[in-house]
Amino acid sequence: MEENKLILAIESSCDETAAAVVRNGREVLSNVISSQIDLHKLYGGVVPEIASRKHIERINQVIEEALEEGEKTLEEMDAIAVTYGPGLVGALLVGVAEAKAIAFATKKPLIGVHHIEGHISANYIENKKLEPPFICLVVSGGHTHLVRVADYGTYEILGKTRDDAAGEAFDKVARAIGLGYPGGPKIDKLSKEGNEKAIPFPKAKVNGSPYDFSFSGLKSAVLNYINSCEMKGEKINEADIAASFQKAVIDVLVEHAMMAVRDFGSDKLAIAGGVASNSGLRTAMEQACVENGIEFYHPSPIFCTDNAAMIGAAAYYEMKKGVLHGWDLNAVPNLKLGER
Repeated sequence: MEENKLILAIESSCDETAAAVVRNGREVLSNVISSQIDLHKLYGGVVPEIASRKHIERINQVIEEALEEGEKTLEEMDAIAVTYGPGLVGALLVGVAEAKAIAFATKKPLIGVHHIEGHISANYIENKKLEPPFICLVVSGGHTHLVRVADYGTYEILGKTRDDAAGEAFDKVARAIGLGYPGGPKIDKLSKEGNEKAIPFPKAKVNGSPYDFSFSGLKSAVLNYINSCEMKGEKINEADIAASFQKAVIDVLVEHAMMAVRDFGSDKLAIAGGVASNSGLRTAMEQACVENGIEFYHPSPIFCTDNAAMIGAAAYYEMKKGVLHGWDLNAVPNLKLGER
């Protein structure tokens, strides 16, 4: 008999209020996202207190929309899933409190999901045949992780950033050249008009930790270049800066991913997280995979940025392993991948 498990998933770790109905971890019946980007643009980045208040205002409506769009009722759900870390503590608390209330009222199992595990699991939604083990590069505003996915819910962190995450560096450089927030999509767009070889920005390596990343020095190099041009009265070409900066980031991400794939004898590589929607990264990674005979997987852009469908996908495999949570589930803003 074919399994038919429905999960209502909730995501509120940063500035998107999202809910989704997911069947069997792979089929998305609905995926509703209420973004706060236009609001936070006014401040040049996410303001935690404002994000929390907006989650409270929108979460009930978003869940109702997800159930309506999925043509399902709460009674038909087999479990309630929610992101409980990492993220902004106030934002996380809104989602966790909501999920616990719904699970308690409906007597449904409660599943807390790690945000990064959700991003990795986004690859299962459209790539029906993808199964562990594989290597996954997670790149977002708050995280840059190179992960070996040994099995569903079983992860080995091979490398991570020592300072700025890749997405954080994108935002800071975008602000420096006057593009505003969010920086990633704007740099990606502007870089298409520039010469990626115009400025030789540095690519950092971490001694003794070949899989680790460091983007702070690159960010500083861009700021120093801009300051130097201004002091000399030289005209700044924003497109060249964007293209050269983006290439420096992408080159490091691709090099590290290919190194991990070779070292662990994997023939599958996936990317995940908000920066995984960057067109330059997707093109460069796909080319590298073709050259090395590696199968390349990536979610559609809508499943790269924060969403609840990815949380539902991850929750399904947690439920299959018997991982459930009690009413003491709490927000854990610094939750490490692999922790329960």
